[in-house]
Amino acid sequence: MFHLGFSYVGFIYLLMFLIPDITWAKHQTEEDRQDAQRGNKFLQITEKIGAILVCCCILIFSDFNIRFDSIWCIWLLISFILMILYEVYWLRHFVSKKVKPDFDKGICEISAAGAALPVCAFFLLGIYGCNFLVLAADIVLGIGRISIYLQRRKEIQGKQNDKLPIRILKWTGGIAGMIFIIISIFMAGCRNINYINHYRMIEDGVDEGIYVTLGGQEQYVLIRGMDKDNPVIIYLHGGPSAPDTCVTYGFSDYLIDEYTIVAWDQRGCGRTYFHNIENDPSNAAVSFEQAQTDLDELVDYVLERFGKAQVIILGHSYGTILGSEYALAHPDKVSAYIGSAQVVSLEKMDIYAYEDALQKAEDAGDDTSELTDGFQALKTSGDITDMMKLRSLTAKYHPVSVSDQTIWMALASPYLNLDDIRWFLKQLGDMGEYYALNKQLFEYTFAFDAYAKGLEFEMPVYFISGSCDWICPVDSIKEYAGDISAPEVRMELTEGCGHNQQFSSPEEFAEIVKNLLKL
Repeated sequence: MFHLGFSYVGFIYLLMFLIPDITWAKHQTEEDRQDAQRGNKFLQITEKIGAILVCCCILIFSDFNIRFDSIWCIWLLISFILMILYEVYWLRHFVSKKVKPDFDKGICEISAAGAALPVCAFFLLGIYGCNFLVLAADIVLGIGRISIYLQRRKEIQGKQNDKLPIRILKWTGGIAGMIFIIISIFMAGCRNINYINHYRMIEDGVDEGIYVTLGGQEQYVLIRGMDKDNPVIIYLHGGPSAPDTCVTYGFSDYLIDEYTIVAWDQRGCGRTYFHNIENDPSNAAVSFEQAQTDLDELVDYVLERFGKAQVIILGHSYGTILGSEYALAHPDKVSAYIGSAQVVSLEKMDIYAYEDALQKAEDAGDDTSELTDGFQALKTSGDITDMMKLRSLTAKYHPVSVSDQTIWMALASPYLNLDDIRWFLKQLGDMGEYYALNKQLFEYTFAFDAYAKGLEFEMPVYFISGSCDWICPVDSIKEYAGDISAPEVRMELTEGCGHNQQFSSPEEFAEIVKNLLKL
């Protein structure tokens, strides 16, 4: 945020804002001059101060330039449309007889429309650029500009009442506008607060999203930490192919004081997928073996960049498959392994969850036919669609007391990108198509059995699970933890949390990570 530099968008807005005013000043009527002299001097000065501040700010910060990959581009687009309407407002005045009613009447019969257009446009531009200086300056501009307009409009119209349809139009437009403004302010405020906090927290550290070449393909990595000398944790998202990099700040904010956190959109998903879509649209290069190679190259990149001998691997769900196998294969590069929602065997875990849900359903006297049919369908097909259906049925008997905050974190994320939204929508779309895109990874995950991969770890191994996680049931992980050998093995629970505990109780999750690594 607050990147000093020339803004060509700001320059365009400056021209669109000033040229009509300059043209009007050169062609003022005598009535206009007299009106200006009679006007409220305080409001006129307020408007000028606001205009000067806004014009300066939008020119000197490059944050206002177009970023096509930003979800906030919609605010920039709406802002630009408002400026176009402002030009239309002035053109209408210039081609009229330049009488005061032509100058002061609103657009679509909405009061103060013309005066408010640039004010609203600059406000949305400030939201887009995440620049509270522009927002503050725009408020000053708005107080002066709109107040002057309303004062002049009152003099012209007196107490004349609008007709009922016009009043309805005004109220409808006003309410819709206020709702949009309130939502925009709320979302922008949350995002700006996170921006400011992160800027303050990581002033002397690292906070960057970059593309690193791994396995011959540029892949997206987010690196955050307050001190580059701190130990490094590489976080591996779940799925497979379910990246959550843009929301990892939710828990990493509580870790970056002691660790540098590296989050990664793995090959074939998220920003990495869209960045390479022209070269590999069908994900032909995606495989579990390639994922291991990519991870090894990421580890080497991190070790070299930060001057470390080893990293800490933190995997979540599918990421525990990738992470645990890597830790077993490369003990020289891993100082500790942490499995969050550790996968032991997906097939056995689904059976475990099904049997527990079935028992609870029978105890409650519920009809269990849908449950048993769902389980048989999964056994027959082994299909991801049937797996998700069964999980939705068993979820009724496995409620969580601490809700998942992932969606809220995404909306307030200073790292949210248009490609994050695109991939999220792809996940919500056709499940068969989504499965086919990363078929090899899903097949590997379905067949995975941790016991077959080895039980002897050469580094400390820690497990963290939500006490209400029935996707990766706690008891199955406890059993696995008791069977492995490692310099140290411990398991901790986050009470009331489900599968995504790092986004349900992020502060508690981070505190557990810190305490485990200090042992």
